[in-house]
Amino acid sequence: MLPLLLSVVIISSSGVMMPGPMFAVAVAHSYWSPWAGPQVALGHAVIEVPLILLIYFGFARFSKNNIVQLVLSVLGGGIIIWLGISMFLVRAEVISDSKDLLYNAFIAGIITTGLNPFFLLWWATIGSMLLMRFVVFGTKGLIVFIIVHWLCDLVWLSLVSVVIYRTHALWAEKFQEGLFIACSLLLVGFGGWFIVSGIKRWFRPTLLV
Repeated sequence: MLPLLLSVVIISSSGVMMPGPMFAVAVAHSYWSPWAGPQVALGHAVIEVPLILLIYFGFARFSKNNIVQLVLSVLGGGIIIWLGISMFLVRAEVISDSKDLLYNAFIAGIITTGLNPFFLLWWATIGSMLLMRFVVFGTKGLIVFIIVHWLCDLVWLSLVSVVIYRTHALWAEKFQEGLFIACSLLLVGFGGWFIVSGIKRWFRPTLLV
């Protein structure tokens, strides 16, 4: 099982370390707490663990449904854009430590996971492939897979959170504001990409007829 676990660590880590909506909200919330990363990871797990169980028990094809993808893309993209805009609007107050974001880290983890259509697509493809390799180990293999995969999220987001919380006071104010603007734009950009990609995927079968 060790080589399989190593593949889970490498592939999972490469995914979680890529800048995305969850990373952006973790960075922003880390201004207020070194525990923001673990809280985002817990919110992420609220969506991810049930999804892993559904895929394990044969529901992976549901996530590939065009209607599911369209709804998630438009709804999720819109809400993630809202997260980015709200982050941009309160950036000055957050930097001065006088105000937190409008949503806590745990809720942010749930939203940026559950309303991310590419998260669902990843699990319908790469994630399913990894998970199915553990079927031969039964329930024990499933539990080990879930723990190892989630630990990759937890360790990375915790590291990011602690580093930012411990060092952000040393950064120039302009740099801090630039970081918040970058995170805001990242969220808005991903939200727009989700919406456009979902609509394109919906119309693609029609265009091919």
